[in-house]
Amino acid sequence: MDWIELLVIPTIRSLVLIVVLLTGFAYLTWYERKLLARFHVRYGPNRAGPKGLLQPVADAVKAVFKEEIIPGHVDKVVYLLAPALALVPALIIWAVIPLGKGFPAVADVPIGFLWILAVAGIESYGVILAGWSSNNNYSLLGALRSSAQMISYEIPLGLFLISILLLAGDFSLVNLVEAPRAWWEWIWLWIMFPLFFICILAETNRSPFDLPETENELVAGFQTEYGGIKFALFFMAEYINMITTSAIMATLFFGGYALPFGIGSEIMPWLGPFILAGKIIVLLFLFIWVRASLGRPRYDQLMRFTWKILLPIALGYMIITALLTVFFK
Repeated sequence: MDWIELLVIPTIRSLVLIVVLLTGFAYLTWYERKLLARFHVRYGPNRAGPKGLLQPVADAVKAVFKEEIIPGHVDKVVYLLAPALALVPALIIWAVIPLGKGFPAVADVPIGFLWILAVAGIESYGVILAGWSSNNNYSLLGALRSSAQMISYEIPLGLFLISILLLAGDFSLVNLVEAPRAWWEWIWLWIMFPLFFICILAETNRSPFDLPETENELVAGFQTEYGGIKFALFFMAEYINMITTSAIMATLFFGGYALPFGIGSEIMPWLGPFILAGKIIVLLFLFIWVRASLGRPRYDQLMRFTWKILLPIALGYMIITALLTVFFK
């Protein structure tokens, strides 16, 4: 029946996906703490359950039972809506990410690229509104930093996505994964990947670009007045954003659910979600490796790098990509 295909099946897929993402978020915190401990020659979580595997459950229980306090000086409606506005985009962007051959996360729409571009920037508005509504100087500074940072990195990020679109020639992410590519297209994409990854670090407010929430300068930035489950929602948004952007990078640069050279996509299509999950885990390792290895730059250094170095490179890359597409495709 049409209503089952249009309503019931996408709803079930969405609920399953949300449960998987929430579980993934919980154990990403464990994964990060364990990896950082290894980088620092420490043990990491090792008390709650074997190898600390129940630590995310303990953290969740603690966050739920924390006392909920709403300061009297905040703009209450916006203050309460901001955490949800930060979290929801990280979830709904998954609607167009293909998990396997003939198996999109929710729906295979022909405008997947546009959906990513439209939704990706919304998360920053949750951060900005949280800082403004908190009516706190540290929070406001964090919000201002987030807005300036967003304007700076989203321009080169958009130019890089346009370059990928020129190579793909299609707005559908499913077609992007399944369409054959020449060897030079892969090499040209991988040249862009480190620069794209820098933009993604800024997009997700991850170290070394976690300037909107720097502890040593702004206490906790836009999160200063948040506690309990509201703080947990911001925490959740950051980590689910890491998973989401890793899935996007795996789809755009590394073949998504397909093995190299398309091996297995036809013979064993059920492997697709597991292949994509493996690529996501590797990319998440890069996030954590960067956090363990690099110090935080000054804010003016980030802005100067974005406008004077990253933006011209992104423009040049897009122009060269357009020329390559015209003459070699």
